[in-house]
Amino acid sequence: MTPDMKGSSLLMEIGTEEIPARFIAPALTMLREKAGSVFSDYSIDFSDAQTYGTPRRLVLLMNGLPPMQKDIVKELYGPPQRAAFDKDGNPSKAALGFAAAVGVEVSSLQIRKKDKGEYVVAIIQQKGIAVKELLPEILQKIILLLHFPKSMRWGNGSFRFVRPIHWILALCDREVIPFELDGIKSANLTKGHRFLSPGVFIVREIPTYLHLMENNYVIVDQAMRKKIIAEGVAKLSSSVGGLPVKDEELLDAVTYLTEYPVPFLCEFPHDYLRLPRELLITVMRDHQKFFAVEDEQGRLKNHFIVVSNTKAENAETVRAGAERVIKARFEDARFYYEEDLKTPLHSRIEDLKRVTFHDRIGSLFDKTEKVVKLASFLAERLLPESKHLIERAALLGKTDLISGVVSEFPELQGLMGRYYALNDGEDRAVAEAIVEQYLPSHSGDRLPATVEGSLLSLADKIDSIVSFFAVGITPTGSEDPFALRRQALAVIAILMEKRYPLILKELFSAAEQNLKETRPTLADELLQFFLQRIEPLLTSQNFETDVIQSIVYLIGDLPPAEIKERLLAISQFTADTEYNAFLLAIKRVNNIIPDQEIPPVNENLLIEIPERNLYHDILTLKPIVQGMLRDKRYHDALKLLSALTGPINGFFDAVLVMDKREEVKLNRLALLKEIWKSALTIADFSKLLERAHG
Repeated sequence: MTPDMKGSSLLMEIGTEEIPARFIAPALTMLREKAGSVFSDYSIDFSDAQTYGTPRRLVLLMNGLPPMQKDIVKELYGPPQRAAFDKDGNPSKAALGFAAAVGVEVSSLQIRKKDKGEYVVAIIQQKGIAVKELLPEILQKIILLLHFPKSMRWGNGSFRFVRPIHWILALCDREVIPFELDGIKSANLTKGHRFLSPGVFIVREIPTYLHLMENNYVIVDQAMRKKIIAEGVAKLSSSVGGLPVKDEELLDAVTYLTEYPVPFLCEFPHDYLRLPRELLITVMRDHQKFFAVEDEQGRLKNHFIVVSNTKAENAETVRAGAERVIKARFEDARFYYEEDLKTPLHSRIEDLKRVTFHDRIGSLFDKTEKVVKLASFLAERLLPESKHLIERAALLGKTDLISGVVSEFPELQGLMGRYYALNDGEDRAVAEAIVEQYLPSHSGDRLPATVEGSLLSLADKIDSIVSFFAVGITPTGSEDPFALRRQALAVIAILMEKRYPLILKELFSAAEQNLKETRPTLADELLQFFLQRIEPLLTSQNFETDVIQSIVYLIGDLPPAEIKERLLAISQFTADTEYNAFLLAIKRVNNIIPDQEIPPVNENLLIEIPERNLYHDILTLKPIVQGMLRDKRYHDALKLLSALTGPINGFFDAVLVMDKREEVKLNRLALLKEIWKSALTIADFSKLLERAHG
């Protein structure tokens, strides 16, 4: 921690009771952002800002602070000019009152244009103040701006924070920044590790802070703690011929659970390895924050690693305690698992009637019935030979939710269903579909690997979305308690990546037929909801906005996979040499055609040779383009359609569209509308017209 030699350094440490690990990283980001914002508001520059955090402290370090705040120039707008001065330029009461209110002479007021009028402006020049004089106010403001998912009050005050604050260390170089917050006075004092160095000690200068804290068994820098944990866990795993099971979330959690992390290798009886791998890992990770160890083939070893918040001298005590706890946890898990195996999944189906999925939608049994019907519909379309397997997977899909293990460990839903299904002698495809119905569970997660799992996942998610929308439960703002947005993205991802020829409108209709309650506008609401999901998804895949806009209107009528293929074709077409000329020609068509419907083309009213030629070209190209679209030759269809560029320009150059004869005029407009309709079968080129140049 080296101070910036070109300016002053600032250190603030907020000492608290134990902060939940999941709150610390977001709090540090917020602390850095709020500090930057407040210093900017005070017109104070700095070279860098860093934040550190442990369960008992949030730390801000800033370098490069100047001695003086920048001079501040403010422009304060007053009344309109016409109300401030009479026709002879004499100030009115409004001008005099404004000048007095802001503390300037009326003669110094200026006139500035703003919006659609001219206003009186007072220019306030304020000399910069010494930064050290402002720091007490600034630091207090920064702390007050911090907010958390859950906060609390303590004592008799109204101040809220994530946990009670016990001390505030605040230094600028070697000097204390004096301020008080909720009865706590800042000082140059801090505390070390709660047990290994419980006393209070002085921090005399900022450069020695990190080293001083480490001497008192606190590694303040979370990146350093994470490195110590990761390297220690890897080394201990290697010592028994294993590797740590990769788990970045667990690594982050343990980083923020400790101030002085020390990893210890532990073991458990080999007999527990008979339990499912996921069950053992979940018990170790979620309940105890222990790291599991596996061999190079991915088989668990009977070792685990605990990261203690204490010194290595206590190794045997830590190890014995961890091994005792994990054995008890594994015993509980074994009991639940072995009890679950006694009841086949198909025997649990009736019990789903006693479990509410949602009070306005029905029980898990009701949901299962709907998912079976929708999965059957999908199987009939895509995999009729496996229809019985998909229906079976849908029928058993939710039965593990009422098992002992999943009741205790909800995150194992589906995974335990697979184990139980295989134990019951179910087909492996059924077992895999039961676990894959929940995929993808988050952004970036893998998709179902099997067709059976993919179709069950689609059926489950579409049923949930349609059912909630039908009773008026939809995501609002940041609120989405049933993860409908995530499920919609999952549906789109599966349909796109698996290239299934399924149309959303048909899927919604099939799901809606299974509902007891629906609404006339349901299909339109669902399409709009999916449209709002697919646009950002395609943007994230580097498609340009106008290209996306030219295609997504077809979302209800085309399979999402085809939407993406058309986007790729249009993106490729925009790089072709004939693209701009075609866009200019189609722009001429779009500029003149009416919105309302008009009679179809009457060939007998085509008088001029260019219009007859254009009509002939359209009749020739139209079925060929349609055939190319059926064959998914989208780029070829675009290239062929662009062959109309010359005939379109020839038509406009030689033919007066708005002929005095009404029937001739309407016929020519109908001809142009026919071109536009043909273009719309590929894309909405009106969204691309801004690209046209020349």
